[in-house]
Amino acid sequence: MDYSKVKKAIEASEAKAKELGIAVSTAIVDEYGDLLAFSRMEGAIKISPKFALAKAYTAGTIGMATADMAPYAAPGKPYYGMDALFGGELTTIAGGLPIKAGDKLVGGIGVGGSADVSQDVECAKVALAELV
Repeated sequence: MDYSKVKKAIEASEAKAKELGIAVSTAIVDEYGDLLAFSRMEGAIKISPKFALAKAYTAGTIGMATADMAPYAAPGKPYYGMDALFGGELTTIAGGLPIKAGDKLVGGIGVGGSADVSQDVECAKVALAELV
């Protein structure tokens, strides 16, 4: 991934958060889940970095939006308990989006920190737009 685009994606997420009146953490990983960039806005809740990293890791390695994973992680479903795997690196909390180049998974974006996770998703979507 082009690092200048990654930086712009982080900036876009933060600009959207400011527009929404919130402070978030944003993480971008490659397809192996390795961190490429991270930002925590001043005033973001203390746990927001862990949320952002888990969302980015999940979306970037599985290739699905984190919110879309929830039905598969319900009791009796194939991914039930996935949030306990790998020391909590996986999550079904909304705010994680995969990054794809055509059909190829190349990474993930995770945004955490808002009380309303739909705002995390909004921030992740504007960040994603900078990368595709």
